[in-house]
Amino acid sequence: MSRKWQIIHKYGDSDTALSADEIVEAILRDRGITTVAEKNDFLNPSDPSSLNAKDVGIDPEKLSRAMGRIEHAVKNKESIVVYADYDADGITAGAILWETLWKLGARVMPYIPRRVEEGYGLSEKGIDAVRAQYDPALIITVDHGITARDQVEYAKKLGIEVIITDHHVPPASLPKCTIVHTTKLSGSGVSWFLAKELNRVYKSENAELIALPAMGTIADLLPLIGINRSIVKWGLAAIRKTKRIGLEALIREAGVEKATLDTYAVSHMLAPRLNAMGRLEHALDALRLLCTKDETKAALLAQKLGLTNKERQKLTEETVTHARDLFVGASPGDISKKKLIFLAHESYNPGVIGLVAGRLTEEYYRPTIVLSIGDGFAKASARSIAGFNIVEAIRTCSELLVDVGGHPMAAGFTVETKNIPKLQKKLEALAEKELDEGKLTRVLKIDTQILLSAVTQTLWKALQSMAPFGFGNYEPVFATTGIRVSDVRLIGATKKHLKLKVHEPLSRDVFDAVAFNMAGEYGKLQSEGLVDIAYTIDMNEWNGRRNLQLKIKDIAMPHRE
Repeated sequence: MSRKWQIIHKYGDSDTALSADEIVEAILRDRGITTVAEKNDFLNPSDPSSLNAKDVGIDPEKLSRAMGRIEHAVKNKESIVVYADYDADGITAGAILWETLWKLGARVMPYIPRRVEEGYGLSEKGIDAVRAQYDPALIITVDHGITARDQVEYAKKLGIEVIITDHHVPPASLPKCTIVHTTKLSGSGVSWFLAKELNRVYKSENAELIALPAMGTIADLLPLIGINRSIVKWGLAAIRKTKRIGLEALIREAGVEKATLDTYAVSHMLAPRLNAMGRLEHALDALRLLCTKDETKAALLAQKLGLTNKERQKLTEETVTHARDLFVGASPGDISKKKLIFLAHESYNPGVIGLVAGRLTEEYYRPTIVLSIGDGFAKASARSIAGFNIVEAIRTCSELLVDVGGHPMAAGFTVETKNIPKLQKKLEALAEKELDEGKLTRVLKIDTQILLSAVTQTLWKALQSMAPFGFGNYEPVFATTGIRVSDVRLIGATKKHLKLKVHEPLSRDVFDAVAFNMAGEYGKLQSEGLVDIAYTIDMNEWNGRRNLQLKIKDIAMPHRE
């Protein structure tokens, strides 16, 4: 797929003397951070424990009502169930609230539904299960429930009160119960805020608890600006110092260095292990790991999460390969003419179809819908590209669906198997109408164009003031043109990556560079000529040595014949 570079700043010869701080200043300005107060808030996020309900978009009156009901339940030893979701955000949210209530003396148990048997969120089957096991007077949902109007009514008929804590976009008609809600936080962020307020009332402290909403916020791809930036920055600091037995076991099993753990380690190493349990096994074991006080149990649970994640990786790779072949086989001629990928198969595990859709969207830069066909019904996950609202597109076919939910870039739905052909035809026609070549061209946003001579340890250190990086605050990307590649090698177990040495033609300063999943460029880079590179700046540490390294995002070859 072609990729268009969108360079925000092109610094010419007269600008090459810009200092590292001036480069960072320009990047912040281009990202809308302009005033002194905004810069200070961004570079030095305040302690999130000082935030009040209005700061995070929670209705103070509804928060007070929820806390009053919880305090009543704690005082009277009523049975409480914290009903969580099975993804990393839901698991951390569940761990936060269950642990907090348990420490406050509540009779409380956590509950997470099984993905295949019970489906997402609060369900009648799940309510029946918790009633049979725990006979609760109160259910508190975390990371879901805002759309569960009918399920809340069902619980009421059984004599069970419900408090909803959620962060998803609310529907027009809300459940008739107490709701603690904001779209400004993750599900774990909402759970943490409620826990923080309960600890304040009960004069209990748990400063390290901020580690868990940081993990959930990163895993759920909340923009790392404002309140969420504060939670993640302070939370990462807490993780690096954590004495939480289960979290330490998870970090060890993942092979992560605790002292330098960052957003990448959480999103690519820790969160997938938590998510894997909800995809293939039962997510409750992931919650148990985060909360256990037993080192032996923690080691065993961490090992289980690691093994399940490996199984998930293998299953995902197998399904991606099958789906890719199915797409190519069903698209005679030029596959680039297909504007939407729609694939369905009986062999697809519903726990990985979202990952498969994401991988195909990344590979082909097309909205992708992958369905797992079951007995009479199919579960589907969809991922999209900028400019195509996938959930609204799917909702135009509501008459063919059992249910649908999501947001512009990702969605899920259930459809009767017999309606799949009609659904595919309608969605493909919609994509054909709405997507043009411009929308189907991947855009790489580049902060500045600079000379390689500007890449120094001073610049790298200055850029770290913008961390933590992630969704909504991407790591600064630079471009340098007219670069000579003096050496290139294939690396990695499967030889999918490139290791390069690059320098400007008139300079002796040679930089190491790595280009992941770009083995296809190997042959072109063997020939003579200059290239343009887009990259981030990384500090590579190996055997006690530290040196700057460029992480290549893209290579353009306009100087080749």
